[in-house]
Amino acid sequence: MKRRKNETETGLSIMAVLRILRDWDEEAAVLHQRARKIRTVDATICQLLDDMVETMREAEGVGLAAPQIGQSLQAVVIEYPEDDSDPESAKKLYQIVNPEIVRQQGQVEGQEGCLSLPGLLADVERAETVTVKGLDRNGKAIRVKARDWLARILQHEIDHLQGILMLDRATQVYKADKQEDGTVLLTPLAETGELPSD
Repeated sequence: MKRRKNETETGLSIMAVLRILRDWDEEAAVLHQRARKIRTVDATICQLLDDMVETMREAEGVGLAAPQIGQSLQAVVIEYPEDDSDPESAKKLYQIVNPEIVRQQGQVEGQEGCLSLPGLLADVERAETVTVKGLDRNGKAIRVKARDWLARILQHEIDHLQGILMLDRATQVYKADKQEDGTVLLTPLAETGELPSD
């Protein structure tokens, strides 16, 4: 576990990089269970959010849900460029407690990956736009309106809180192998017949 110091609104905190559970790990049952609602956003929850952000960044992911680090709690963190068309634009950090989709519109299929399913990609149909309500790290009610990839990320992470993985919604699953030239070779899982084990 790596630890880093971080200045927060409440002072100096220690952030930890935690282990991300993979679906084939012994402790992975939490990934398939509905997470508990958080009753109070206190210092412990703020520390959890900080650790989740640090873990997500270390893993080079765009989102992480608490069950992925073994915590059966309804909390997600997402960091994604504000300008969807420019991946180099400034990133916005979302830390949402008890997120709930209250509105969705349209349908679009897209490819997504998951930190708990490394080495796999899946075609998944999702709503094109969503409105999510929840609490911020200060316990205040928030609403997030999202479209395109941010909407997809929100739906993916909220699914984790319901015990749903991308494989449960996939129309096609691929084994992703990074080639020497940096490209990724996708092989439909039906052709390989195996899940990655590490």
